[in-house]
Amino acid sequence: MGGVSDDVPLLDDLMPWAVGGLRLGRDWVAAPDPAVLRARWAALAGAEGADRERLFRPSRSRTPAAGAAALPGQRSATTRFADGPGPCPDPVRVLRAPFDEQWLLPDQRLIDTARPELWRVLDGHQLFLVEGPEPLVTAHLPAGRPLRTRPLHRRPGGSEPNLAPGLLPLLGGQYGGWATPEDVLCWILAAGRPGPRGYEVPLAAAPERWRAGLELGHRLLAVQLRGARGGEAPRLPGGRRPYVRSAVAGWPHGIAYDTASETLSLGGGTVSPVPPGAWEYEVQGVRVLESWCAARTAHRDPAADGLEALGPAEWPQDWTSELLALVTTLALLADLAPERAAFEPGPLLPAARLRAAGVLPVPRWARRPASVLDHQEEGPGGQFALL
Repeated sequence: MGGVSDDVPLLDDLMPWAVGGLRLGRDWVAAPDPAVLRARWAALAGAEGADRERLFRPSRSRTPAAGAAALPGQRSATTRFADGPGPCPDPVRVLRAPFDEQWLLPDQRLIDTARPELWRVLDGHQLFLVEGPEPLVTAHLPAGRPLRTRPLHRRPGGSEPNLAPGLLPLLGGQYGGWATPEDVLCWILAAGRPGPRGYEVPLAAAPERWRAGLELGHRLLAVQLRGARGGEAPRLPGGRRPYVRSAVAGWPHGIAYDTASETLSLGGGTVSPVPPGAWEYEVQGVRVLESWCAARTAHRDPAADGLEALGPAEWPQDWTSELLALVTTLALLADLAPERAAFEPGPLLPAARLRAAGVLPVPRWARRPASVLDHQEEGPGGQFALL
C-alpha cells in the first residue's frame, strides 16, 4: 500500500483494550449442536467418582473439586461440581474458529480461562474484532482460540467505544461529519494491513478516501456478521446462489469439491453451485469449508473418547442450512478480496497529527477494562463477588 510508513498508527493504539482469547481446556464444552451439549452435561452429571473425573478431563485450572464464580450474565451453579453440578446452563452461541459458529456451555467451572471481562460487555450492541492475519468481526463471543479480541465497546449498551480517547472528534473534524465507532471498525477492515510493527491502520487525509473506505468496510462488515444484530443475511445473485441438490444421507467421511461442476459433496449430499472462491477460501493455510466439516464429524472419529464422542445420531438439517450460509459468506468475501487488496487511502493523516491532538499516546486506563459491575455477581460457593 503506497505511503505506509513507520508513522502509521497501529490497531493496538486505535482500539487499545484487548483481551486474550478464551481457553476452554477441554473440547467437549463446545459443540456445533446445543442438544449435544445438554446430553454431555447429563452424562457428566450422572457419572460418579473416577468415571466423572475421567469424563471431566481435569486440568491444573479446573477439576470437579474446584468451584468457580458464575459468568456475568449467565446462570450456573457455583458450588464444586463434585458436590452438585446443578442444572445444565443454556448453551450460548460462540465463534469457535474463523467463520465457524458453534455453542458453548457457559459454566466457568468447566472452562480453564473464561475471560469474565468479555462476558460483562457481551450484549446486543457489542461486536468483537478478532485478531489474525486479517481481522474478523463477529457478534458472538470468540471462544477456543488464543487470538486476542478487541471489543468495540468498553461497556454494555454501546455507551463507551473501545477507541483511543479523542479519536472520533478528530476524525469528525477531519472529514466534515461525525464519525461513529462502527465507522472506525469498517475503516480497519478496509484499510488495515499487517506491518513490521504490528497491524497498521493508515488513516486517510482526504474526506473522499475516508468515505470510499467506509463504503468498502461496511460491505465487508455486513458479510462477516452474516445477518447478526438485526442485519440482512448476505445473499449471492440468483444464478450463483447455492442450493441443496441432494440431501446429506448418512455421515460424510469428508468434504470434496468438483471444480468443473462447482459441486460440493458431503457423503451422498451435494450442494451447487459453489463458487471456486468459496471452496478455496483459507485462514492461516486451512480451508474454512474443510475445517467446518471436520468439526461436525469429529465425534465420529475412532480416536474420539469420552464426552467428545457424544454427537448427533444423524446429520442435522440445520447444519446443511448453515453450510449454505457459509458458502455464501466465503464467496462474497472472495469477491471483495481484490477490491480490498487494491484499496488505497491516498495521502495519510500522520500519527503526529494524532499526537498533537492528544489522541496518542493512549492513556493506560484505556487499555484496561472499564468498571461495569452494576449488579452483583455470584462467586464460588454462592458468595457474591467483590470487584
